[in-house]
Amino acid sequence: MALSEPVKRELMHTRRIEVQGFLREDGLLDVDARLVDTKPYTFANDESGEIAAGQPLHEMLVRMTVDEHLVIVACEAVTLHSPYPECGGGATNMGVLAGLALKAGFLKAANERLRGPLGCTHIREMLQQIATVAHQTMWPVRERQRARRLAEEQRADPTKVVRADPGEDDGSIRLLNTCFAYSSTGAVVRKRWPQLYTGTQPAEGAPAKEGASAD
Repeated sequence: MALSEPVKRELMHTRRIEVQGFLREDGLLDVDARLVDTKPYTFANDESGEIAAGQPLHEMLVRMTVDEHLVIVACEAVTLHSPYPECGGGATNMGVLAGLALKAGFLKAANERLRGPLGCTHIREMLQQIATVAHQTMWPVRERQRARRLAEEQRADPTKVVRADPGEDDGSIRLLNTCFAYSSTGAVVRKRWPQLYTGTQPAEGAPAKEGASAD
């Protein structure tokens, strides 16, 4: 499946954002982000005279380090390309994010600390993606830890039936009703978290609701 065929058009601007999550040997996580803006034509610039086609107009790097609870331990940034020499100063204040947790309200708190002239517009725009990638990076780390713990329990007592703690975070609290796929009335929740399903079809492993269609 693809987008509809566009009308004849001319490329004017390209923005690329790359975000990667890393597990460090000390147990912390690093999330590295890079934003690059380019144009396919050469244009005049008051500071440098001109910016050549394909040369970055903006290029910013960010590294955010978080602990196992997704609390920011450190954050740094650098501006490699910008329209004005002064732009680099907006990258120097990223350390003020230390102590914030990547949870509901993070963006509001981060933007307050980096508001207006205290930060850089383009770096602030990356914060949402950095936070999302931090969560995506932490998920397999926690899954490894859980699998390792269950394996150790099984080795300690081979006769014991080892199961995951039902109180462990399975993602349902964070994901339920956050998008179309995770709607409490949808097929994904019906199969993955039947106890939270609120649709009309019978949940996986549950009897059909009274008056509900069984097809």
